[in-house]
Amino acid sequence: MKRLLLVLPLVLWITGTFSQSLDYRKEPAFKPGEELKYRLRYGFITAAEATLSVLATDTKFDNRSVYHLLAQGRTAASFNLFYKVRNRYDSYIDQTTLLPYLYTENIREANYRRQDRVRFNQQTNKITGRKGTFNGKDKTFDLVSAFYFARSLDLNGIKVGTVFSIPYFLDDEVSELKITYVGKEQVKTAIGTVNCLKFNPSIKPGRIFKKDSKLYLWITDDGNRIPVKAQVEILVGSVTLELTSAKGLRY
Repeated sequence: MKRLLLVLPLVLWITGTFSQSLDYRKEPAFKPGEELKYRLRYGFITAAEATLSVLATDTKFDNRSVYHLLAQGRTAASFNLFYKVRNRYDSYIDQTTLLPYLYTENIREANYRRQDRVRFNQQTNKITGRKGTFNGKDKTFDLVSAFYFARSLDLNGIKVGTVFSIPYFLDDEVSELKITYVGKEQVKTAIGTVNCLKFNPSIKPGRIFKKDSKLYLWITDDGNRIPVKAQVEILVGSVTLELTSAKGLRY
């Protein structure tokens, strides 16, 4: 079950992949006080839990007001004996443009430890991390800010088969992720049966994914645009991320 919580950041990257081609709405799809909770299942077993929160803050960057975004992931009690995970990701984004100013992460996975602090300069497209300063692209995100920016995009008129991409900064490099819009489906969730938009993102084979692994993501087809389910094949079996509760929603 090592590094199963990589699926959570992956879902966050996925939800950001509309940004280069679509405009965002005048009003964000979220507000301070929103909290989304998820469980990560390996087969029928709950392996991990995750929480996404929007926090009010008086902090400012470049004299501009920001939202404080917080993502936390932890292994369930039954898995702590095998591989204990306590991960935290923070992002501070402009309240108007929704672009990031600062991203930090605190990774605690068994005996592995990693901390990072990344500063984004959106005017110069420069990104400063642990190993120096890097050249970004237009609207480059961290994994948390990409999620919230994408939720506020206008997806009206999107066509099946449309492919999008977004630049993101992670592990001291800028990469791009591509995603294909599959269509609309209804999904049963903890908050009821909801109409969803379904996407198929590209993934790289490696530590936990097979060469032909397929990843699918479902987000609500409403004003809130929250991801309610993600499913991906791994080297042994499959992993499913499911919404368990949602409160403080704007709509």
